Amino acid sequence: MLTESLPFALETLRFPFPALAALAGRLPLGGGREVALASLLAARLALSVSTGEPLPPADRASRAAAAKVWLASLALPATTRVPFARCVESTTGTPLQVAGALRSLVAAAGAHLDGPSVQELEKLARQLAGT
Repeated sequence: MLTESLPFALETLRFPFPALAALAGRLPLGGGREVALASLLAARLALSVSTGEPLPPADRASRAAAAKVWLASLALPATTRVPFARCVESTTGTPLQVAGALRSLVAAAGAHLDGPSVQELEKLARQLAGT
């Protein structure tokens, strides 16, 4: 058995939010699934701020604008619309701003998410806040 990686082998890809994706996949169509999908979108945008080489500000602004249009088409509960919009808008700012918006998103949408999904979002918020 080989324990070392081969010189030209690709690294194994790891999806950063498996619990959110699994939750969105198993929920029936409607509000709960759309909250899970919107949470996944917000988490992916937030992750682009925290990576070692973040996207340029112009690209982040473009992605945030497109995400806001997509969020407007979803049937989200009224109590979650503003936190989702703020979280997406915050991805054009600093990681600390995104962490705060992500925490308020978890507080608003947490009732629609399962435990592992909430943990993934909270872990990302801690990573963004630097704690």
